[in-house]
Amino acid sequence: MTKETKEAEETGVRARRMRARLEQAFAPEHLLLRDDSERHRGHAGWREGGETHFHLEMTASAFTGTSRLERQRMVHAALGPELMAEIHALSMRLHAPEEGRDFPE
Repeated sequence: MTKETKEAEETGVRARRMRARLEQAFAPEHLLLRDDSERHRGHAGWREGGETHFHLEMTASAFTGTSRLERQRMVHAALGPELMAEIHALSMRLHAPEEGRDFPE
């Protein structure tokens, strides 16, 4: 991942904390974390300053042999209850390496 891509994805302290926890827990082959908060301005859970609504795309070998629900639970556990309580919404596209990726590079 280039420095420019990483900076474009990360918008604040919460995003950096999320990325660090995900990288530590999963050592992903692919990780994109995007703050979509501005797209939800005026919706429930939106706060000034953003970092309330995120989108995550990740490929990690830890997901091999697990269901979609198990993968989501793994991500929630890695982020921890205190960080999850700070986030209003987290959409996820999670894959094992052998499944390939259907998200753009």
